[in-house]
Amino acid sequence: MVEFTLWDIVRNLGLAARWTVALSIVAFIGGGIVGLLMLFARIGGGRAVKALIAGYVQVFQGTPLLMQLFLVYFGLAALGLPTSAWTAAAVCLTLYASAFLAEIWRGCVDSVPRGQWDAAKSIGLSFTQQLRWIILPQAGKIAIAPTVGFLVQVIKGTALASIIGFVELTKAAQMITNATFKPFVVYTVVALFYFALCYPISWWSKRLEMRLAVSGR
Repeated sequence: MVEFTLWDIVRNLGLAARWTVALSIVAFIGGGIVGLLMLFARIGGGRAVKALIAGYVQVFQGTPLLMQLFLVYFGLAALGLPTSAWTAAAVCLTLYASAFLAEIWRGCVDSVPRGQWDAAKSIGLSFTQQLRWIILPQAGKIAIAPTVGFLVQVIKGTALASIIGFVELTKAAQMITNATFKPFVVYTVVALFYFALCYPISWWSKRLEMRLAVSGR
């Protein structure tokens, strides 16, 4: 057994937390870009495109994230592509986030009254102009709170990347526990780290939701 002080445990977990944050940022930004592209394709595309994107969303929403990580990690290796735990986790979480964000944003666009589309069309705006000037500003206001809230799910989802060997908070906790035999202390500190990362975002999301509810009256 290795003698670790509480400070040693906190310091090493803090170093691992950087990778949790980095993976969350990559997944959220990458998922946002892909999700936005899918949203535009779903709004303006044909029936086949809409069905394809709907199927994509259903696959990622209907299967466990853990299984998706396995499939991406071993799938990339099977295709002969250079694979690391970081690459597989980043790709998988980006795809996962894109499916959920695309669906969140589609619901926000659908919540804009149909009359707004008709009014924009009646004054001669093109489809792109309707989206840019009329629909997206209204949908964007609705989407802020659930989008920020979903970031919490992405942060917590990074914990599953430990199963493919990516050293983030959860994996580092497993390694430290094996060395110190202090699972209660280690995982208590891990829980506090996740709380410190997620609580401010959850609080901000609720504040945004309350502000938007008041301003929308």
